[in-house]
Amino acid sequence: MTVDVLREPTRADRRARAAVAVLFLTNGALFANLLPRYPQIKDDLGIGNAAYGLAVAAFPTGAIVAGLAAGVLVRRLGSARVAVLGTLLTGAAVLAAGVAGSVALFAGALFLAGAMDAITDVAQNAHGLRVQRRYGRSIINSFHAIWSIGAVTGGAMAAGAIALGLSRGQHLLVSGVLFGAAACVALRYCLPGPETEPAAEEAGGTDLDPGRRGEAGVRSRRTAYVLAALVLIATAGTLVEDAGNSWATLYLSESLDASVTLAACGFIALVGAQFVGRLMGDRLVDRFGQRQVARAGGFIMLAGMGLALAVPTVPGTILGFAAAGFGVATLVPAAMHEADELPGLKPGSGLTIVSWLMRLGFLCSPPVVGLVADATSLRAGLLVVPLAGLLVIVLAPVLRPRRG
Repeated sequence: MTVDVLREPTRADRRARAAVAVLFLTNGALFANLLPRYPQIKDDLGIGNAAYGLAVAAFPTGAIVAGLAAGVLVRRLGSARVAVLGTLLTGAAVLAAGVAGSVALFAGALFLAGAMDAITDVAQNAHGLRVQRRYGRSIINSFHAIWSIGAVTGGAMAAGAIALGLSRGQHLLVSGVLFGAAACVALRYCLPGPETEPAAEEAGGTDLDPGRRGEAGVRSRRTAYVLAALVLIATAGTLVEDAGNSWATLYLSESLDASVTLAACGFIALVGAQFVGRLMGDRLVDRFGQRQVARAGGFIMLAGMGLALAVPTVPGTILGFAAAGFGVATLVPAAMHEADELPGLKPGSGLTIVSWLMRLGFLCSPPVVGLVADATSLRAGLLVVPLAGLLVIVLAPVLRPRRG
């Protein structure tokens, strides 16, 4: 495990940080420009809910299929180049999805967009962690906060384009060119050179005596255990996010009879609190360590959403979703950071595995909650949120403690 050394960042380091921030912003904004266009696309293609659902599922499917290729591409081409190339291809795929004239073309374009988004996600996080090592302190949470800003920006751009009467082709072409150009400019200021391999020396060589081979085996088993725990921590984060995305509005409106405006506040509260948590996350991690911040986040999720489900009221549930969003804010960045630093793995491998399996959890979460809701109630299905908090509390010891 590497030890970050505190030092003053150079001008090149600061430029690289700004460049990575731009990459996260563009990644958040590109696909968010397409989402508000979905109802129009569904109407224009004349498809029912079932066909629409299958078509939209092509995006996470593409992410899962292509996700494991990210580590290989990062090692061969460099994380910055892969992130920018993925951004350009994501923009092209989003444009193709927006102007698709058939369900097959729409699904195919979403599949490509999902594949490129997954590769871009790994690459930009890998480069962000390179910059973080140069800084010697946590900055990765700020990048994820900027991704949220990008997503809000993309959604606002789409709303503005619809209000102005721009066609989907015009709107998404402008979006793709704008954010593609921003990514290309950012590439100039990214860190040069090959990907670092922080744990290479700890991985051991191939010609080991029996004693060292035994030690290497123990290290390999520990690495596998830690990697599995990190996947579960990241998946816990995505489960909570999906609860806000897919079920918050529905639960508040149907189960608690909230008005349309109040029902929307559950999702807004979760996303807003998550954004605030990510803005504060780096300072909290530097002061208390990844382990304590994650454990505290788990307690906040468990207590906040657990109480909201135990005593269901509209204000309490909105506060519960806010607590969940705040508690989950640093989990995915923490899991990615720790995975990227695991000994014995090639550059980008741990990060790729966590990102890929995390997406599998994100894909499986909605049907699992839905099945529980159909069998019992949506209130029971949302127990996934406090249970995710409990899981994080149990697994938090695999994360890095505060520096001495």
